[in-house]
Amino acid sequence: MMDKLIYYFLLIPISRLPLFVLYGISNVLYVIIYRIFRYRRTVVKNNLTCSFPEKSLAEIRGIERAFYRHLGDLIVESIKNFTISEADSKRRMKIVNAELLEHYFNKGQSVVLVGGHYNSWELFALAVAGQIKHTPMALYSPLKNKFWEKKITESRSKYGLHMLKIDSVLQKMKMEKEEQFAVIFGSDQSPRKSQLACFTTFLNQETAVAYGAERMAREFDMPIIAGSNLKVARGQYKVVFTLISDNHCKLKQGEITKSFTKQLEEDILSAPQYWLWTHKRWKHNRSEHHAGRVV
Repeated sequence: MMDKLIYYFLLIPISRLPLFVLYGISNVLYVIIYRIFRYRRTVVKNNLTCSFPEKSLAEIRGIERAFYRHLGDLIVESIKNFTISEADSKRRMKIVNAELLEHYFNKGQSVVLVGGHYNSWELFALAVAGQIKHTPMALYSPLKNKFWEKKITESRSKYGLHMLKIDSVLQKMKMEKEEQFAVIFGSDQSPRKSQLACFTTFLNQETAVAYGAERMAREFDMPIIAGSNLKVARGQYKVVFTLISDNHCKLKQGEITKSFTKQLEEDILSAPQYWLWTHKRWKHNRSEHHAGRVV
């Protein structure tokens, strides 16, 4: 009952407010989250210090403060997404070079899209279907809370994105061979120990990266494309696609994963405050990970 009250009598009314009001709320959230509750500040500071060992404490603090201001924006923008129109989502999240995907669509090929928790990935979920010709499918893990699972999935998929678990994606691709899909992977989450992983250097640290995107690209002979989600202004984003590989047989196992991880790293280095630093990304090393690791 409490979940429904929060959703219908708090989040939905807030989501209908204009953005300039929501950004005022974001400014207050910054003080509450960063100054008062100090939400995950130890995690953020440790992640930043390890990722940028060359930076001074003052520089780290500057990135930290900018990140928490951005986090406040992400929170209110995510609430806004519950009621945002399709036209407004596409106006605020523009895909710059959809023709790269269209090239493979016209050849009858599905593609793998990889990206990270950088800038507004939630808004991308709403805006992508109306700007590419492929049918977009995003992999996700169900939430334990059934009410929020239903509402968040409905919100993300209301303008054409299909939210599916990995087994459902594979089944759909095998059964609907005539349709062209864009299968979307979040490439920067720490893989479970049971998952195949590729180890590479990411932000100055040995990092386990889930191998699923590369494995799907190789198994179904799908080009793999990275999406750079860039912030143009407050509430305004653009996505630029970069081809990682469309001829996988020439690349060694793990090279594709390392390439799209490098692309994400370059995006982060250009504006580090826009990555999700509260995430405990570095959980595994080679010795403790599953014996089936790739590299």
